[in-house]
Amino acid sequence: MRKPARKAKPVVEVGVSGACGRMGERILAILAGEGGARLAAAVEREGHPGLGRDVGEALGRPACGVGLEPRLTKKVDVLIDFSALEATPKRLAECVKLGVPILVCTTGLPAATIAALRAASKKIPVCVASNVSIGANLLFRLAAEAASVLGEGYDVEIVEAHHGMKKDAPSGTALTLAQRVAGALGRDLEAERRDGRRGNVGARTSREIGIHAVRGGDIVGEHTIYFAGQGERIEITHRASTRDTFARGAVRAAAWLAGAKPGLYGIEEVLGMGR
Repeated sequence: MRKPARKAKPVVEVGVSGACGRMGERILAILAGEGGARLAAAVEREGHPGLGRDVGEALGRPACGVGLEPRLTKKVDVLIDFSALEATPKRLAECVKLGVPILVCTTGLPAATIAALRAASKKIPVCVASNVSIGANLLFRLAAEAASVLGEGYDVEIVEAHHGMKKDAPSGTALTLAQRVAGALGRDLEAERRDGRRGNVGARTSREIGIHAVRGGDIVGEHTIYFAGQGERIEITHRASTRDTFARGAVRAAAWLAGAKPGLYGIEEVLGMGR
Protein backbone atom coordinates (compact mmCIF):
# COMPACT_ATOMS: atom_id res chain seq x y z
CA MET A 1 0.00 0.00 0.00
CA ARG A 2 1.20 3.48 -0.80
CA LYS A 3 2.99 5.66 1.74
CA PRO A 4 1.39 9.11 1.48
CA ALA A 5 3.08 12.37 2.22
CA ARG A 6 2.10 13.36 5.72
CA LYS A 7 2.42 16.53 7.76
CA ALA A 8 3.05 16.10 11.46
CA LYS A 9 0.95 18.21 13.83
CA PRO A 10 2.23 19.20 17.29
CA VAL A 11 -1.13 18.38 18.90
CA VAL A 12 -3.83 16.38 17.14
CA GLU A 13 -7.38 17.57 17.83
CA VAL A 14 -9.56 14.47 18.11
CA GLY A 15 -13.32 14.09 17.92
CA VAL A 16 -14.97 11.03 19.46
CA SER A 17 -18.34 9.65 18.33
CA GLY A 18 -19.96 7.44 20.92
CA ALA A 19 -18.16 9.48 23.55
CA CYS A 20 -20.24 8.22 26.48
CA GLY A 21 -20.10 4.55 25.53
CA ARG A 22 -17.77 1.98 27.07
CA MET A 23 -15.04 2.59 24.52
CA GLY A 24 -15.68 6.30 24.17
CA GLU A 25 -15.17 6.82 27.89
CA ARG A 26 -11.82 5.02 27.79
CA ILE A 27 -10.67 6.99 24.74
CA LEU A 28 -11.47 10.21 26.58
CA ALA A 29 -9.44 8.99 29.55
CA ILE A 30 -6.47 8.13 27.33
CA LEU A 31 -6.68 11.50 25.56
CA ALA A 32 -6.62 13.26 28.92
CA GLY A 33 -3.15 11.84 29.52
CA GLU A 34 -1.79 12.27 26.00
CA GLY A 35 0.70 14.99 25.17
CA GLY A 36 0.32 14.73 21.41
CA ALA A 37 -3.47 14.58 21.15
CA ARG A 38 -6.42 16.17 22.87
CA LEU A 39 -10.20 15.90 22.85
CA ALA A 40 -11.76 18.59 20.68
CA ALA A 41 -15.30 17.28 20.01
CA ALA A 42 -17.62 14.75 21.64
CA VAL A 43 -20.66 13.29 19.88
CA GLU A 44 -23.52 11.11 21.15
CA ARG A 45 -26.87 9.92 19.85
CA GLU A 46 -29.93 12.13 19.65
CA GLY A 47 -31.82 12.00 22.94
CA HIS A 48 -28.81 11.14 25.08
CA PRO A 49 -29.36 12.64 28.55
CA GLY A 50 -25.92 14.23 28.58
CA LEU A 51 -26.36 16.35 25.45
CA GLY A 52 -25.59 20.01 26.03
CA ARG A 53 -23.45 19.29 29.08
CA ASP A 54 -19.68 19.09 29.40
CA VAL A 55 -18.83 15.54 28.33
CA GLY A 56 -16.66 15.02 31.40
CA GLU A 57 -19.54 15.91 33.70
CA ALA A 58 -21.92 13.76 31.63
CA LEU A 59 -19.64 10.81 32.45
CA GLY A 60 -19.46 11.70 36.13
CA ARG A 61 -15.92 13.04 35.79
CA PRO A 62 -14.39 16.52 36.11
CA ALA A 63 -15.31 18.98 33.37
CA CYS A 64 -12.95 18.90 30.38
CA GLY A 65 -14.17 21.94 28.46
CA VAL A 66 -15.80 20.00 25.60
CA GLY A 67 -19.57 19.94 25.21
CA LEU A 68 -21.49 16.81 24.23
CA GLU A 69 -23.30 17.28 20.90
CA PRO A 70 -25.62 15.16 18.73
CA ARG A 71 -23.49 15.68 15.61
CA LEU A 72 -20.04 16.78 14.50
CA THR A 73 -20.33 20.50 13.84
CA LYS A 74 -16.70 21.67 13.78
CA LYS A 75 -13.60 20.70 11.86
CA VAL A 76 -11.22 18.59 13.91
CA ASP A 77 -8.08 16.77 12.81
CA VAL A 78 -9.69 13.32 12.98
CA LEU A 79 -12.84 11.59 14.23
CA ILE A 80 -12.80 8.25 16.07
CA ASP A 81 -16.14 6.51 15.58
CA PHE A 82 -17.12 3.97 18.24
CA SER A 83 -20.86 4.54 17.84
CA ALA A 84 -23.81 2.41 16.75
CA LEU A 85 -24.46 1.01 13.26
CA GLU A 86 -27.09 3.60 12.45
CA ALA A 87 -24.86 6.50 13.56
CA THR A 88 -21.81 5.75 11.43
CA PRO A 89 -23.32 6.92 8.10
CA LYS A 90 -24.32 10.21 9.74
CA ARG A 91 -20.83 10.79 11.15
CA LEU A 92 -19.32 9.87 7.80
CA ALA A 93 -21.46 12.44 5.97
CA GLU A 94 -20.43 15.10 8.50
CA CYS A 95 -16.75 14.20 8.10
CA VAL A 96 -16.97 14.45 4.30
CA LYS A 97 -18.70 17.82 4.57
CA LEU A 98 -16.09 19.17 7.01
CA GLY A 99 -13.07 17.45 5.45
CA VAL A 100 -12.30 15.38 8.56
CA PRO A 101 -10.46 12.01 8.44
CA ILE A 102 -12.42 9.18 10.07
CA LEU A 103 -11.36 6.04 11.94
CA VAL A 104 -14.36 3.69 12.09
CA CYS A 105 -14.18 1.11 14.87
CA THR A 106 -17.89 0.23 14.92
CA THR A 107 -18.33 -3.42 13.89
CA GLY A 108 -21.10 -5.28 12.08
CA LEU A 109 -21.43 -2.55 9.44
CA PRO A 110 -23.85 -3.35 6.58
CA ALA A 111 -22.69 -3.49 2.97
CA ALA A 112 -24.24 -0.09 2.19
CA THR A 113 -22.17 1.61 4.88
CA ILE A 114 -18.99 -0.12 3.71
CA ALA A 115 -19.70 1.11 0.19
CA ALA A 116 -20.24 4.65 1.49
CA LEU A 117 -16.93 4.52 3.35
CA ARG A 118 -15.12 3.43 0.19
CA ALA A 119 -16.70 6.27 -1.76
CA ALA A 120 -15.83 8.79 0.97
CA SER A 121 -12.17 7.68 0.89
CA LYS A 122 -11.82 9.53 -2.41
CA LYS A 123 -12.37 12.76 -0.49
CA ILE A 124 -11.03 12.13 3.02
CA PRO A 125 -8.70 9.64 4.75
CA VAL A 126 -10.71 6.61 5.93
CA CYS A 127 -9.73 3.60 8.01
CA VAL A 128 -12.19 0.86 8.98
CA ALA A 129 -10.88 -1.38 11.76
CA SER A 130 -12.50 -4.46 13.30
CA ASN A 131 -9.90 -4.23 16.07
CA VAL A 132 -7.44 -1.44 16.88
CA SER A 133 -5.17 -3.28 19.31
CA ILE A 134 -1.67 -4.14 18.12
CA GLY A 135 -1.93 -7.64 19.59
CA ALA A 136 -5.14 -8.48 17.74
CA ASN A 137 -3.71 -7.26 14.45
CA LEU A 138 -0.66 -9.42 15.05
CA LEU A 139 -3.09 -12.31 15.62
CA PHE A 140 -4.56 -11.70 12.15
CA ARG A 141 -1.10 -11.94 10.60
CA LEU A 142 -0.10 -15.04 12.55
CA ALA A 143 -3.37 -16.80 11.72
CA ALA A 144 -2.94 -16.21 7.99
CA GLU A 145 0.68 -17.39 8.12
CA ALA A 146 -0.28 -20.51 10.07
CA ALA A 147 -3.03 -21.33 7.58
CA SER A 148 -0.61 -20.95 4.68
CA VAL A 149 1.93 -23.28 6.29
CA LEU A 150 -0.53 -25.90 7.57
CA GLY A 151 -2.69 -26.01 4.47
CA GLU A 152 -5.62 -28.34 3.96
CA GLY A 153 -4.74 -30.95 6.59
CA TYR A 154 -6.00 -28.92 9.57
CA ASP A 155 -9.56 -28.00 10.54
CA VAL A 156 -10.08 -24.33 11.40
CA GLU A 157 -12.32 -23.18 14.24
CA ILE A 158 -12.60 -19.68 15.74
CA VAL A 159 -14.07 -18.98 19.18
CA GLU A 160 -14.68 -15.44 20.43
CA ALA A 161 -15.97 -14.24 23.80
CA HIS A 162 -17.30 -10.82 24.84
CA HIS A 163 -19.39 -9.18 27.54
CA GLY A 164 -23.12 -9.74 27.59
CA MET A 165 -23.95 -6.27 26.27
CA LYS A 166 -22.24 -6.71 22.90
CA LYS A 167 -24.91 -6.51 20.19
CA ASP A 168 -23.28 -8.04 17.10
CA ALA A 169 -22.17 -11.64 16.68
CA PRO A 170 -19.80 -12.97 15.63
CA SER A 171 -17.42 -10.16 16.48
CA GLY A 172 -15.75 -8.11 13.79
CA THR A 173 -12.41 -9.47 14.97
CA ALA A 174 -13.60 -13.07 14.54
CA LEU A 175 -14.83 -12.28 11.04
CA THR A 176 -11.52 -10.65 10.13
CA LEU A 177 -9.71 -13.75 11.40
CA ALA A 178 -11.94 -15.93 9.25
CA GLN A 179 -11.38 -13.70 6.22
CA ARG A 180 -7.61 -13.79 6.62
CA VAL A 181 -7.57 -17.59 6.96
CA ALA A 182 -9.98 -18.10 4.06
CA GLY A 183 -7.80 -15.88 1.89
CA ALA A 184 -4.66 -17.83 2.83
CA LEU A 185 -6.39 -21.12 2.02
CA GLY A 186 -8.08 -19.91 -1.14
CA ARG A 187 -11.59 -20.51 0.18
CA ASP A 188 -14.86 -18.62 -0.26
CA LEU A 189 -15.67 -17.67 3.33
CA GLU A 190 -19.38 -17.14 2.78
CA ALA A 191 -19.67 -20.61 1.26
CA GLU A 192 -17.54 -22.38 3.87
CA ARG A 193 -18.23 -20.61 7.19
CA ARG A 194 -20.31 -22.32 9.90
CA ASP A 195 -21.60 -20.07 12.67
CA GLY A 196 -22.09 -22.44 15.58
CA ARG A 197 -23.62 -25.88 15.30
CA ARG A 198 -26.87 -27.35 16.58
CA GLY A 199 -28.64 -30.63 16.11
CA ASN A 200 -27.70 -33.45 13.75
CA VAL A 201 -25.56 -31.38 11.40
CA GLY A 202 -23.50 -34.32 10.19
CA ALA A 203 -19.75 -34.74 10.09
CA ARG A 204 -17.61 -31.66 9.70
CA THR A 205 -16.34 -31.02 6.18
CA SER A 206 -12.62 -30.45 5.71
CA ARG A 207 -13.21 -26.97 4.25
CA GLU A 208 -15.44 -25.54 6.98
CA ILE A 209 -14.32 -22.50 8.94
CA GLY A 210 -16.24 -22.60 12.19
CA ILE A 211 -17.05 -19.38 14.06
CA HIS A 212 -18.51 -19.46 17.56
CA ALA A 213 -19.62 -16.58 19.81
CA VAL A 214 -19.70 -16.59 23.63
CA ARG A 215 -21.42 -13.77 25.54
CA GLY A 216 -21.35 -13.18 29.26
CA GLY A 217 -20.31 -11.07 32.22
CA ASP A 218 -17.69 -8.39 31.68
CA ILE A 219 -15.40 -10.19 29.22
CA VAL A 220 -13.53 -7.45 27.35
CA GLY A 221 -12.58 -9.56 24.36
CA GLU A 222 -11.02 -12.97 23.73
CA HIS A 223 -10.31 -14.69 20.41
CA THR A 224 -8.81 -18.12 19.80
CA ILE A 225 -8.21 -19.76 16.46
CA TYR A 226 -7.74 -23.52 16.42
CA PHE A 227 -5.91 -25.48 13.73
CA ALA A 228 -6.82 -29.07 14.56
CA GLY A 229 -4.93 -31.82 12.76
CA GLN A 230 -4.41 -35.52 13.26
CA GLY A 231 -2.45 -35.96 16.47
CA GLU A 232 -1.82 -32.29 17.16
CA ARG A 233 -3.58 -28.96 17.56
CA ILE A 234 -2.27 -25.40 17.25
CA GLU A 235 -4.07 -22.66 19.18
CA ILE A 236 -3.39 -18.94 18.84
CA THR A 237 -5.14 -16.68 21.36
CA HIS A 238 -5.47 -12.98 21.99
CA ARG A 239 -7.04 -11.79 25.26
CA ALA A 240 -7.74 -8.16 26.07
CA SER A 241 -7.92 -7.54 29.81
CA THR A 242 -8.82 -3.86 29.56
CA ARG A 243 -10.53 -1.59 27.03
CA ASP A 244 -7.57 0.75 27.37
CA THR A 245 -5.75 -1.58 24.95
CA PHE A 246 -8.22 -0.60 22.24
CA ALA A 247 -8.38 3.04 23.33
CA ARG A 248 -4.61 3.46 23.05
CA GLY A 249 -4.60 1.80 19.66
CA ALA A 250 -7.43 4.03 18.46
CA VAL A 251 -5.65 7.21 19.56
CA ARG A 252 -2.40 6.04 17.94
CA ALA A 253 -4.18 5.20 14.69
CA ALA A 254 -6.15 8.45 14.70
CA ALA A 255 -2.99 10.53 15.11
CA TRP A 256 -1.51 8.82 12.03
CA LEU A 257 -4.68 9.25 10.00
CA ALA A 258 -4.85 12.95 10.84
CA GLY A 259 -1.83 13.63 8.64
CA ALA A 260 -2.76 11.37 5.72
CA LYS A 261 -4.05 12.16 2.25
CA PRO A 262 -7.52 10.98 1.14
CA GLY A 263 -7.65 7.22 0.70
CA LEU A 264 -8.75 3.93 2.24
CA TYR A 265 -6.11 2.71 4.69
CA GLY A 266 -5.56 -0.62 6.40
CA ILE A 267 -5.29 -0.70 10.18
CA GLU A 268 -1.84 -2.36 10.16
CA GLU A 269 -0.47 0.52 8.11
CA VAL A 270 -2.21 3.09 10.30
CA LEU A 271 -0.81 1.47 13.46
CA GLY A 272 2.65 1.52 11.91
CA MET A 273 3.05 -2.27 12.11
CA GLY A 274 4.64 -2.65 8.65
CA ARG A 275 4.97 -6.10 7.14
